[in-house]
Amino acid sequence: MTKEIQMNWLDGMAFQSELDGHTLVIDADDSVGGTNRGPRPKGLLLVSLAGCTAMDVISILKKMREPVSWFNLKVSGDLTEEHPKKFTSFKVIYQFKKSDGLNPDNVKKAVELSQNKYCGVSATLREAADLAWEIEYI
Repeated sequence: MTKEIQMNWLDGMAFQSELDGHTLVIDADDSVGGTNRGPRPKGLLLVSLAGCTAMDVISILKKMREPVSWFNLKVSGDLTEEHPKKFTSFKVIYQFKKSDGLNPDNVKKAVELSQNKYCGVSATLREAADLAWEIEYI
């Protein structure tokens, strides 16, 4: 299977793409010739990681009939200072409400299944950089 998109130059540093029927504009900030019309590509990589694993975890927890009322992720990535400025590590923090009374073993199992079996973005990025995760109850 191949996934393909097209990226069209709008002007300046702005580009537009169609993805899954949605229009996406990326741009750079003013300091490098952009006009801030959209997010930067490296930030979208973090969004992709968060979205992929979040969908897995929620799907798995629903199948386990866990009473999740709130779920949040924090994703960070460390970049090199030199060009090409690439990610050297990622960290995903899965946050749940303590008051939901979730079974911690099921939460851990859902996260592990996502990270080790289902999330293709995690699997891809793990080959290029360190990827750590943790679970927090708030």
